[in-house]
Amino acid sequence: MRYFIRLSYDGTSYHGWQAQKNAISIQKVISDALSMMLKENVSLAGCGRTDTGVHAREYFAHMDLEKDLTRIQADKLVFKLNSYLGKDIAIRQIFRVRPDAHARFSATLRTYQYHITLVKDPFLVNQSFYHYGPIDIDIMNRGAELIMKYSDFTSFSKVDSDTKTKICKISHAGWERSGNLLVFTISADRFLRNMVRAIVGTLLDLGTDKMSLRDLKLVIEAKNRSDAGDSVPACGLFLHHVNYPEEITG
Repeated sequence: MRYFIRLSYDGTSYHGWQAQKNAISIQKVISDALSMMLKENVSLAGCGRTDTGVHAREYFAHMDLEKDLTRIQADKLVFKLNSYLGKDIAIRQIFRVRPDAHARFSATLRTYQYHITLVKDPFLVNQSFYHYGPIDIDIMNRGAELIMKYSDFTSFSKVDSDTKTKICKISHAGWERSGNLLVFTISADRFLRNMVRAIVGTLLDLGTDKMSLRDLKLVIEAKNRSDAGDSVPACGLFLHHVNYPEEITG
């Protein structure tokens, strides 16, 4: 039987989602807990990779179990996991899905947010990037509109990535300000490794008068990572929402 797990986590203390040797990951911590509680070897497939220090307000993973869990049993498992796991991981829901539903490949849309604080705030140190100085949000939103006109994001992709295609379809990109917090929201059918952090870094160059809209256009069309801005720190990045078709639950 296949089940989806909906969860949230603060990625500060983890080396991303993906299990790896000699490093603690979200995937490893949860799969070990499930294997112990269910008394069977449980492997998890996630909806995507999040890098070291990146957070997730909403993340999905799927697992195949020998057991057929009732709704009550699934809810009890959620409670047990939340009692066992650290404070920085929260299991929201476990629910049955179709056998062919896939946490990664069935997703139709992913939304990320990047948080920038304009004042030094000790309560946001692990959940935002502190930027000192004026920022022109209007021109950064014009830059976001420009980015949406393109589909090849090689200039914002990790250089050593083994991704076969750099084509992504962005459906939304824009900045909003709430007090001293700037939030960049971007939605697409897929994302390349490091793509959001590279886009944010480049838009920050635009908003701090280090490049023009014409320069941004040339950066995108050059399809060269070294032409774009620096990647902003991982601490401000959140996987915010993942969309799936309704029929995954059968």
